[in-house]
Amino acid sequence: MATPVVTKTAWKLQEIVAHASNVSSLVLGKASGRLLATGGDDCRVNLWSINKPNCIMSLTGHTSPVESVRLNTPEELIVAGSQSGSIRVWDLEAAKKVMHSLKSQMLVVHKWSQWKEEALPHSGPLQGPQPSVLSPVLRTLMGHKANICSLDFHPYGEFVASGSQDTNIKLWDIRRKGCVFRYRGHSQAVRCLRFSPDGKWLASAADDHTVKLWDLTAGKMMSEFPGHTGPVNVVEFHPNEYLLASGSSDRTIRFWDLEKFQVVSCIEGEPGPVRSVLFNPDGCCLYSGCQDSLRVYGWEPERCFDVVLVNWGKVADLAICNDQLIGVAFSQSSVSSYVVDLTRVTRTGTVAPDPMQDSRPPAQQPPNPSAPLRRIYERPSATGSEPQRVKQNSESERRSPSSEDERESQAEIQNAEDYNEIFQPKNSISRTPPRRSEPFPAPPEDDMATAKEAAKPSPATDVQFPVPKLEVLSRPPVVTSTPAPKAESAIIPATRNEPIGLKASDFLPAVKIPQQAELVDEDAMSQIRKGHDTMCVVLTSRHKNLDTVRAVWTTGDIKTSVDSAVAINDLSVVVDLLNIVNQKASLWKLDLCTTVLPQIEKLLQSKYESYVQTGCTSLKLILQRFLPLITDMLAAPPTVGVDISREESLWPQGSPGPHIACLALQR
Repeated sequence: MATPVVTKTAWKLQEIVAHASNVSSLVLGKASGRLLATGGDDCRVNLWSINKPNCIMSLTGHTSPVESVRLNTPEELIVAGSQSGSIRVWDLEAAKKVMHSLKSQMLVVHKWSQWKEEALPHSGPLQGPQPSVLSPVLRTLMGHKANICSLDFHPYGEFVASGSQDTNIKLWDIRRKGCVFRYRGHSQAVRCLRFSPDGKWLASAADDHTVKLWDLTAGKMMSEFPGHTGPVNVVEFHPNEYLLASGSSDRTIRFWDLEKFQVVSCIEGEPGPVRSVLFNPDGCCLYSGCQDSLRVYGWEPERCFDVVLVNWGKVADLAICNDQLIGVAFSQSSVSSYVVDLTRVTRTGTVAPDPMQDSRPPAQQPPNPSAPLRRIYERPSATGSEPQRVKQNSESERRSPSSEDERESQAEIQNAEDYNEIFQPKNSISRTPPRRSEPFPAPPEDDMATAKEAAKPSPATDVQFPVPKLEVLSRPPVVTSTPAPKAESAIIPATRNEPIGLKASDFLPAVKIPQQAELVDEDAMSQIRKGHDTMCVVLTSRHKNLDTVRAVWTTGDIKTSVDSAVAINDLSVVVDLLNIVNQKASLWKLDLCTTVLPQIEKLLQSKYESYVQTGCTSLKLILQRFLPLITDMLAAPPTVGVDISREESLWPQGSPGPHIACLALQR
């Protein structure tokens, strides 16, 4: 019987060079999950098909770097905002027609040139048909005074919302080419905008640590959600319920009830700033694109369902298609795309799926028997729906003060086959179901031996205490009662997975040979606690020493506090104190240097990288502050007698030492 191949849960799909200069923004098409739009410092907007190496369309027209891009829900329109504050909207279907028209005209020109050369070889210049250049740009919108930070399309009406560094939010009517309304309330740059699924509200996130909810019909702010302690980078509406999620640089995700206008829960402890979140299409969970990982959260109560390691760095956008999550990240001019198999990710509070069933199609999850906790959005019907009503400004403010010529914009379709694969005709008649994109095939695991071991069914007796096989294989079995000492590196790096001076292996039970009996609970707990009391004594003593130094520090006598830290004879306390002194260069005095310099010499000879870094920082600040004085003293010629000014500089301020020395010399 063939052994089933175990595939990866997450993998890198491709990496492309998206622009001639740095990439400044990108967005994924949420409907197909296969369309990628990138904006760069080269003032272009490029369109890509995921997992295809070539650009399928390049849109020009901006004269400054593109700071934000957004696709509408049907992926027929694209909007891009630039650093100068201008906004351009392109019709992708019109761009396709323009390129087809240009190709037809170029063919006519080519035929005319051939006929002219064959029929009239010696004739003068004849004016033949010339190709006309058509512009695919739909609108150019001007009005912001600073760079565009965020954009979003209305889900039903032909409206675009824009947020800028000038703290303003503007709602644009694409048909009338003008600003419909301006929303004021933020005090710093608006980083993210999202329309609600029913198109009645607009949520905004800004660097002023707040999230605001705007009523489009009334043209005013409905509620403000404070609570974040850092800039808010992203907001996302729940697809069904009256719920809003916000992610911030304070490493938290907050969920807001849009009926009671209060916080539902808060998830803390993110590994870095939250820049990208996405609800599952059925609303069962929230995905958070963290630094090199994907986290799956629930909010009532707040809990983490699963964590998937993905080496995507700082992911910029997420999309879901065919039970696969697509994540894209950019660095300089390169864009990388990654795939996570959601059928192998825990998305509810139930038990994680069996690894043996990963290759089978996932079973449908049972519906939630309880009714929704909040109201559900009422979306307008597809047919016969009235246009979205929004509050509008006066007629004088509707018109966009556009000074740019829309005819300067062009679309370059570089690969027609990839373009046709992404952009299907709108009104095509087919007797067969529409073609659906296939999921990306998952590559096999790198270690096939480990994969085969993971695929083997384990007996029921082994379920109690599963031991990670990779950890057992990485350590040799311990034969003697005394473990062999490990050779440690000369330098211990500052970025470590365990505290300095603490070994995680001391708290883990020793790996025994397979013939030995399994540990009972009491023995396992005793080995885990081994060394715990000693470590607690060490940390308690260090805390007491730091309290002593802090008590002297509060009196304002910096020199005495440093002397007390040195007298304790613990370099860790000296490092902690120097890290504080290094924050303010004005604290460094000559009398302080005489005490600290011997300690800096010890730090520079330490095996800990963090100690060396602190010593180098202190020495750098000393040289920056006193290098001229040191240079003058070293360069000064030897003098006869006593240099009173030099002696005074060597004695503590206010000390009678120099005067006593002078009296002694006079006698």
